[in-house]
Amino acid sequence: MPFRICKTFEIETGHMLSKHPGKCRFPHGHSRKVEIVMEADELDASGMVCDFSTIKKALTALLEAWDHALLINTDDPQFTFFRATYGDRVIPFEKTDPTSEVMARAIFEELKRRLAEAALNPATRPALQPGVRIKRVRVTETSTSWAEYSP
Repeated sequence: MPFRICKTFEIETGHMLSKHPGKCRFPHGHSRKVEIVMEADELDASGMVCDFSTIKKALTALLEAWDHALLINTDDPQFTFFRATYGDRVIPFEKTDPTSEVMARAIFEELKRRLAEAALNPATRPALQPGVRIKRVRVTETSTSWAEYSP
């Protein structure tokens, strides 16, 4: 069985689900918890799967952009209005509603891309050992609801 670690972040996001038939089609917000689970079959020289700071560095830009922002489908009829009014505090989701499931996948893909970039740079500290993989990304929407993405 592999070793696993979890790094948790907390952000405040608003979103609109234009395809939702109920109240979720209106702007509303959530205090979200984002959990990143990493795994490896072997520990690195420091006795870790990876340093928690590696995950934090990889996701800081994305999570800071999303924190206290409105995530919205670019096909939503109000997208242009919100973007013009609030600028970069409106995060576009290209032709898809920013559901917790879609957010989890977007975070997973960004983390995967950033860790691959870091692995190519020998100056990256702390280094990520080969064989470390992202097991899953979980996005909590409420105290009773979450969505998860794993490859």
